[in-house]
Amino acid sequence: MKSTPLSLIAGVVALAAVTGFAALTAPGDEGATEAKAAARLPVERSSLLCPAPSTSDLAETTYTSFTPAGKSGGEAGAAELTPATPLPTDEDKPADEDADKEKDDADKEKAADGKPVISLKDLGKPSTAETSESDAPALIGTATGKFAPGWAAQQTTTAAAGGARGLLGVSCTAPDTDFWFPGASTGASRQDYVHLTNPDDTAAVADIELYGADGALKSDVGEGITVPAKSSVPMLISTLTSEAAENVTVHVTTRTGRVGAVVSAAEDAVGSDWLAASADPAGTQVLPGIPADATSVRLVAFAPGEADADVKVQLLGKSGTFSPAGNDTLHIKSQMTASVDLKDVTRGEPGSLRLSPADGSTTPVVAALRVVRGTGAKQEVAFIPATGPVGERAGVADNRAKGSVLSLTAPGETAKVKVTASAGSEGGEATVKTYTVKGGTTLEVTPEAPAGLKGGYALTVETESGGPVHAARTLKLPEGGVDMFTVQTLPDDGGTVEVPAAEQDLSVLDD
Repeated sequence: MKSTPLSLIAGVVALAAVTGFAALTAPGDEGATEAKAAARLPVERSSLLCPAPSTSDLAETTYTSFTPAGKSGGEAGAAELTPATPLPTDEDKPADEDADKEKDDADKEKAADGKPVISLKDLGKPSTAETSESDAPALIGTATGKFAPGWAAQQTTTAAAGGARGLLGVSCTAPDTDFWFPGASTGASRQDYVHLTNPDDTAAVADIELYGADGALKSDVGEGITVPAKSSVPMLISTLTSEAAENVTVHVTTRTGRVGAVVSAAEDAVGSDWLAASADPAGTQVLPGIPADATSVRLVAFAPGEADADVKVQLLGKSGTFSPAGNDTLHIKSQMTASVDLKDVTRGEPGSLRLSPADGSTTPVVAALRVVRGTGAKQEVAFIPATGPVGERAGVADNRAKGSVLSLTAPGETAKVKVTASAGSEGGEATVKTYTVKGGTTLEVTPEAPAGLKGGYALTVETESGGPVHAARTLKLPEGGVDMFTVQTLPDDGGTVEVPAAEQDLSVLDD
């Protein structure tokens, strides 16, 4: 009997996994067994990373974890966020090396053996936790089994005073190897940090590139940044270069390993918030959820390729699409950051911005908005990155009885979406409502809170018919006379994955 090597069989199976189609045959056999078409199945494992929330003694942070009910990745499972290994500061370091090593080992053991900061108990009902510690660590999270599909987590920090005053909200992010952050700054009035969190058991090595209006900013220390295993490293952007630039695009990549990356931005006399990564470079980008009462809107865009980009700038408003007066197009030079002040572009109505090719080309760009509400000493800032459509389903974990506003934008065809407000973290029953979003417009709605709500709740948006919909949630929590707010976008939650099917044909082992 003549056997086919197992390596050949493994190669064929691997090909099936890549293409979603396979035919296994014995040598000389004319009859092939074709694999079934690929199917979409719930994921069985998800990872999320939350940056260290704040160094302020006056800050309070709420963590919220949520997995929607519905498609399940299995019966068992868990969803937990645990502390990353703390990295010692100069003040923490003992005087001698032996004591330093003992403390480092103790910190690692504490992080490894410590209880989760937050654990999810039920599907369709969020769990919450709070901290006011100024040295609260970054969190590393994993969801498995039935808790994995659509798992979302958010940290929301309220800092009532100080240099980081503001409402800072960020959806905890999945680890990756490539991130773009247009909208950062190395200017004198800004203190921006890139937070890099490594979820894995081996060190990651990252590079940080900075691009201003005239191209790359010189940096000798942005390359080869080591992020130890299970740890988080914050990097003050202004220390990576000697050049001060008001509008900067930050590009984070990894040479080895993967990280979660997000930028914290604090602006003197204006406020602070998190800047999440832009959607991957593309010819068309949508930035949803500009508040109706925005007093200042600045668009920051970057073309990472070798070609310049000319894009149309359009506002998708309550009743239709139009171009801002005097700013209907934007020229973005290759590998240079472009910006334009759109002022109060929404003019009292909610809106979303769409960037699309102005010259028929599809030169990819990334983009973000810096949005300010209020005036004078009562200003507050937030950021809106370009984001993908909600797709099959998207969600945002932290919503309150008052202050949550949902923006839904249909840049093409009219669409219908289903919005579910989950059960409350401490009580209440879910509510469901369907909305129709007219093509070329933005629909702003106040979600119908869960019946009998106690605690916070999560929002889930599902596309039911029509064209793509982009969404963002604004959370407004006034504090000390300041209309504090933060905006989180809602891209597809990736709760399902395409899995190719293959049929076994043992005749491949025959003579």
